[in-house]
Amino acid sequence: MKREYQDPGGSGGDMGSSKDKMMAAAAAAGEQDEEVDELLAALGYKVRSSDMADVAQKLEQLEMAMGMGGVGGAGATADDGFVSHLATDTVHYNPSDLSSWVESMLSELNAPPPPLPPAPPAPRLASTSSTVTGGAATGGGYFDLPPAVDSSSSTYALKPIPSPPAASADPSTDSTREPKRMRTGSGSTSSSSSSSSSLDGGRTRSSVVEAAPPATQASAAANAPAVPVVVVDTQEAGIRLVHALLACAEAVQQENFTAAEALVKQIPMLASSQGGAMRKVAAYFGEALARRVYRFRPAPDSSLLDAAFADLLHAHFYESCPYLKFAHFTANQAILEAFAGCRRVHVVDFGIKQGMQWPALLQALALRPGGPPSFRLTGVGPPQPDETDALQQVGWKLAQFAHTIRVDFQYRGLVAATLADLEPFMLQPDGEDTDDEPEVIAVNSVFELHRLLAQPGALEKVLGTVRAVRPRIVTVVEQEANHNSGSFLDRFTESLHYYSTMFDSLEGAGSGQSADAAPAAAGGTDQVMSEVYLGRQICNVVACEGAERTERHETLGQWRTRLGRAGFEPVHLGSNAYKQASTLLALFAGGDGYRVEEKDGCLTLGWHTRPLIATSAWRVAAP
Repeated sequence: MKREYQDPGGSGGDMGSSKDKMMAAAAAAGEQDEEVDELLAALGYKVRSSDMADVAQKLEQLEMAMGMGGVGGAGATADDGFVSHLATDTVHYNPSDLSSWVESMLSELNAPPPPLPPAPPAPRLASTSSTVTGGAATGGGYFDLPPAVDSSSSTYALKPIPSPPAASADPSTDSTREPKRMRTGSGSTSSSSSSSSSLDGGRTRSSVVEAAPPATQASAAANAPAVPVVVVDTQEAGIRLVHALLACAEAVQQENFTAAEALVKQIPMLASSQGGAMRKVAAYFGEALARRVYRFRPAPDSSLLDAAFADLLHAHFYESCPYLKFAHFTANQAILEAFAGCRRVHVVDFGIKQGMQWPALLQALALRPGGPPSFRLTGVGPPQPDETDALQQVGWKLAQFAHTIRVDFQYRGLVAATLADLEPFMLQPDGEDTDDEPEVIAVNSVFELHRLLAQPGALEKVLGTVRAVRPRIVTVVEQEANHNSGSFLDRFTESLHYYSTMFDSLEGAGSGQSADAAPAAAGGTDQVMSEVYLGRQICNVVACEGAERTERHETLGQWRTRLGRAGFEPVHLGSNAYKQASTLLALFAGGDGYRVEEKDGCLTLGWHTRPLIATSAWRVAAP
């Protein structure tokens, strides 16, 4: 906006006028009243000598208003924002009547400016929209839980970290904003203002539009906070979110916690503009980084409630996605083929939990031609905080099921704080009759061996114990990822990619439910609890170190090297297991996104092109 100021008579002059005009002005001044100051008249200004003091005072006030508005606190800052257009976009022409011009300028500057919007409170971010609204919403400063999360549930242990305060609406506090205000007139009772900002070189764009209420509501509007509406480019915000996560992880690796703290405060705001899996996984990684930065490590499960909650999460993860079903099915298929023709079989399960893997194997053995074998199961589990025998309860349930399908079943539970506490004699049969056919042993481990890598030498001891009992087959299921790197940044980057894919698969499985599915099955409780289950793993990978970091996942190639060094050789799982696993996934909701692949005799299950878990089978190598 350009505004021109001229004297009422239209006799304006320019400071860059020619010498002839200056001499003509001086001559005209000599013919006028003797009270006009001759020196100023020579420059084209008409100022009476009697008005010199008044004009000087007004000029000083004008100079302070235009050039020194930012030096005096909040009020001066607001004035500076109001008159900034006078110093930027206005072209001023020198009037001949200097006194009248200064007086008109001061009267305009002293007019009541449009009300400036107060700094909005930290916005409460909506869960399903990229629009952020601020105001009097309760709970401001925290993210809403993901759409499927019941915020009233006390079992939702992980909460997204608080969001940082919203950027101030005061233009003087943001060097990237140059607000421009337009007044419709000194007597106008309404005003409008608009501002725009471009962050990170224009990659993230936002706009704020505010409107003042009518004059009849001016008094009420003066006390009411402005409600800005910010529209965020979600795609650009997603790129900035990933960059912020990686930059924060790099700062943590360099032990630059000041920079890491500044970055971790940006993550919730950036994550709020995303939807679905990206928002959820970013919230969990943001919390894990915050725990690492502020050195607030998660406490291990030490109470009865913690142990029960962990079992509950595991059960929901089993129901919501096919990963555990695939692990149990492929391991059972390998064990079933190894037990072909055997009359006495013994399975050692390194992590029996609720025993969900074994009813299917018992049923398959019961249907075997020639009748089922005698089946013995040894289940290993951690001690319970209340010292109850949870393993025995699992055994009773399995015994009842075996009785209904007429399978000779024996069960023994072994309580061990760690698998490294096991000894070979604990896994051998008690008082075995030499006249009977010897037992054929199978050892099963589903997501258990990677925890041993947190204890130096523990994995080697356990594999030595397994080798000592001479099993016919050892089945191993592990995550297909390298989360055990010595570099924190590499570990963080790998886990970010891995768990982003895992969360994508949960979203895909939930959206693939049929319309007739029950609400709990259609992306309800099972999916939410599965996200918490994975969120705990994320927190352990990112926030913990040393013996506390137990989620030390490694790839199939790394396990092949470790087991080969320990004296084991791979067993090919065969095409039959591959075909049946593919059939199983076809029956699962959202199965189009899951992929089963055969890799060097092992089977992997992934989401689209990314393998996520791997099943392998092993036996003791020939001497």
